[in-house]
Amino acid sequence: MDAIKKKMQAMKLEKDNAADKADAMEGQLKDATARCEKIQEEVQDLTKKLSQVENDLVFNKQQLENANKELDSKDKLLTQAESEVAALNRKVQLIEEDLERSEERLATATTKLAEASQAADESSRMCKVLENRSQQDEERMDQLTNQLKEARLLAEDADNKSDEVSRKLAFVEDELEVAEDRVKVNPLV
Repeated sequence: MDAIKKKMQAMKLEKDNAADKADAMEGQLKDATARCEKIQEEVQDLTKKLSQVENDLVFNKQQLENANKELDSKDKLLTQAESEVAALNRKVQLIEEDLERSEERLATATTKLAEASQAADESSRMCKVLENRSQQDEERMDQLTNQLKEARLLAEDADNKSDEVSRKLAFVEDELEVAEDRVKVNPLV
């Protein structure tokens, strides 16, 4: 009996230990359940966050694709703009070279124009000098023409007088011959 009592006591003790253990286990179960609920809530929160992150990831991927497309188009535009700038730089360089050549030609033309202007001035002066000379020559020619007319008139007059003198001389010579013939025929009459 003692053995049964001991056994009973041992069983009671075991039962109390088991009840304590069960209470402890129930406490642990409650703690574990609370922790599990917390973890499930955290898992749900994390799932929501994960879903949000996935949505954000999809959204960000789309934005990244759009940004990459925009970057590609901007790169193309930049490349075009750079090539246009290079073309414009070449055009500007060609225009500057053309401008330099034009300025050189302008300087040459200006020099030639100045020389031509100077030559024109000299020609104008020469023209005036020649006009004056020409006018003087014309006046001299008019004088010479008048003198020539007068000389012709004098020459004609002289020719007429010469003709008249020649006629008179011929007449006188004829008379002289006649007189000489008379003198020969009548020597002292």
